Amino acid sequence: MKIAMFTDSYFPQVSGVATSIKILSEELEKMGHDVTIFTTTDPHVDENENNDKIVRIASVPFIFFTDRRLVIGGMNKAYKIAKEKQFDIVHTHTEFGMGLIGKYVAYRLKIPTVHTYHTMYEKYLHYIANGYLVRHSHVRFLSHSFCNHTSGVIAPGPQIFEILKGYDIETDIQIIPTGVPIPEKVTSVRTNIRQALGLSDEHLVLLSLSRLAKEKSLDKIIDAFPHVLVQYPNARLVFVGDGPARKSLEEQVSELSLQDTVIFVGEIQNDDVYKYYQMSDIYVNASESETQGLTYLESLVNGLPVIAKRNDYLSGIITNESLGCLYEDTSQLAKAVIDYVPILNETQKLSNEEKEALSYNVSADKFGKAVEAFYYQAVESYKEKRTNEENPKSSILNRLSFGKWFDKDE
Repeated sequence: MKIAMFTDSYFPQVSGVATSIKILSEELEKMGHDVTIFTTTDPHVDENENNDKIVRIASVPFIFFTDRRLVIGGMNKAYKIAKEKQFDIVHTHTEFGMGLIGKYVAYRLKIPTVHTYHTMYEKYLHYIANGYLVRHSHVRFLSHSFCNHTSGVIAPGPQIFEILKGYDIETDIQIIPTGVPIPEKVTSVRTNIRQALGLSDEHLVLLSLSRLAKEKSLDKIIDAFPHVLVQYPNARLVFVGDGPARKSLEEQVSELSLQDTVIFVGEIQNDDVYKYYQMSDIYVNASESETQGLTYLESLVNGLPVIAKRNDYLSGIITNESLGCLYEDTSQLAKAVIDYVPILNETQKLSNEEKEALSYNVSADKFGKAVEAFYYQAVESYKEKRTNEENPKSSILNRLSFGKWFDKDE
């Protein structure tokens, strides 16, 4: 099957969406499918990037969110390439710029569109005029309009599924969590990374790995950390990642006099992520905006227990004390960490059979096969009911996204 994916966010931009798309495309390629990713230009793109597999459409920084890109036109360019490649299905990963281009390509080629709804937009409205410009009702309307004109929608988890049902989405919605590659355990990593950070094996290392942004609630982790230090003076909090909230988080650390116990690593290469999981003792997370929970899964497959706020998705994964614990309210975060430390080395470990079952359930292999099956289902459904008879160029959503550029051809 020839598959065209359309996304506003892809490497070198670091995000859960980019990671999910990379994992999926690699798994589909392993199964013999041909995947092409259409995305935005980026000034930091590797000059050796495969231009046949990744198509870049002209873009500019998004005014409210400058480390993300906004496409300016490109419909005709994308269609010409798509017509030449003769795709069988379009998979969109955004409801805006590149997603609308993907819909236009599917409309012109008369092929089905499948969509993954990655983002809980209500958690991100503060980026646009501090939440005064775009309202929840706007999100509902735009999501309803986009998703109902597809042959199927993928929800990465139960939270997104329930939100979409609340938007009166009538097309088929399936929950397909993103899986992660299963890494090898490298014994030297713990010592090497800790030495590079000025840490010893005696330190209790709490890891937070994510984009440094307001919706991740990283300030809550910093607020909780002094309480952990009272009980465990050898504790160290390590933030891996970068983003718009870094300065305010560093200021918060200074105000609490935590400079000697909190480390900001910055952004790292995707291939090095596993090293930071394997050098740590506990993964901590206070976010309420996660839709895919990739970092949770990455933690678990690297043998790192998770302490996070309870939700339906995590409740189905953290089912054994050796995998971590969940708290109900952010005020309980510090106590959750303090209470969990004594059982780090005392919990009954999973059996080999349980480890294999967990690994497969959260694996990239299972993820790829589930999406492949959904594609075939969408193709059959499209034969009976075409969901893209309307030219996307004429939609309100498209005009809002592209403005005067929506007909532009580079």
